[in-house]
Amino acid sequence: MKNGYKKTVNACFIAYIVQAIVNNFVPLLFLTFHDSYRIPLSQITMLITINFAVQLLVDMLALGFVDKIGYRASMVIAHICAAIGLISLTILPDLLADPFIGLLAAVTIYAIGGGILEVLVSPVMEACPTDNKEKAMSLLHSFYCWGHVGVVLFTTAFFGIFGISNWKVLAIIWAIIPIINTFIFAKVPIASLIEEGETGLTLKELFTKKIFWVLMLMMVCAGASEQAVSQWASTFAELGLGVSKAVGDLAGPMSFAIMMGISRVFYGKYGDKINLDRFMAYSILLCIVSYLCIVFVPVPALGLVGCALCGLSVGILWPGTFSKAAVAIKGGGTAMFALLALAGDLGCSGGPTVVGIISGYFGDNLKIGILAAIIFPILLLLGIAGTKKLRGTDVSPQEM
Repeated sequence: MKNGYKKTVNACFIAYIVQAIVNNFVPLLFLTFHDSYRIPLSQITMLITINFAVQLLVDMLALGFVDKIGYRASMVIAHICAAIGLISLTILPDLLADPFIGLLAAVTIYAIGGGILEVLVSPVMEACPTDNKEKAMSLLHSFYCWGHVGVVLFTTAFFGIFGISNWKVLAIIWAIIPIINTFIFAKVPIASLIEEGETGLTLKELFTKKIFWVLMLMMVCAGASEQAVSQWASTFAELGLGVSKAVGDLAGPMSFAIMMGISRVFYGKYGDKINLDRFMAYSILLCIVSYLCIVFVPVPALGLVGCALCGLSVGILWPGTFSKAAVAIKGGGTAMFALLALAGDLGCSGGPTVVGIISGYFGDNLKIGILAAIIFPILLLLGIAGTKKLRGTDVSPQEM
């Protein structure tokens, strides 16, 4: 790789691990916060909502500030916010009169960092002079999966050895990772998405491209297809295996994350020999099969197999859509990646919501909710067909 960009790629990998820490560490402490600070669980669960709401807001605001201050400064700020937020978890709840306000402030700080990372890590990777950008993008996104798995496993092991009362020490340990990556991003070479002498597309120009809206729909459906099952995986594990919630959390979401990571690593290794559209289409068909397995197979334990199969199938959908957009819309720049990240995050929140609403309407029948969510992979499959038809109209003739 040219001019030391290998270090940049590695820093991007670590950045997605940082985002996995930001999103998945605090939920493991909910009961601890409840017991230590006497905070109702109804309030504590708001921390997840605030985390992702702030990240969505940052996705939108990034359109205005990232290009002005530059990728390097933005990435440094993102990691600083992540580190300060994690450290603040150990300080602010005890410092303020209301511990919940302290937790809320800490979550808001690291959510700002998470939102910037959501927008920037993919375009920074895309700008690196890698040999095969689709492979690199898929491998990059696998690090979020491995980060998620690592957070759960390391946190569980730490609490088992040192006790959950030492959670503040672990929060500081996790904060070390973004601190280190802050210094790495301050030095590594960072390329521009826009070639010298060219200007990026304006929002108006971007919005006039039909393929952009197809890709936005695909990102919404990619996020929804993933989270519609992922958010309920623990429940399926408990019902299918008759295990405790703690074990269910490991067997359900962990198996989903591991299989999703395997899918991304597979394409990251062999992507230069595989047609992206075809791989995505087959993955979507497998996703539909996994949904049907969850809904119609009468053996509860096989529902868990369906959850793991879903993780394997959705692995390529998010990074694959990012890669298709980078090729289809030349000069899309930061604005395009920010809007795609926003669409994906909306899908991540909308998918589980659809499942919950439909399930509630049918007497809390979770399987009916999952069946309704099958519309998302179906629309995604239609989106791939749509990008093929639009090729040669408002896209470059380059092969997608």
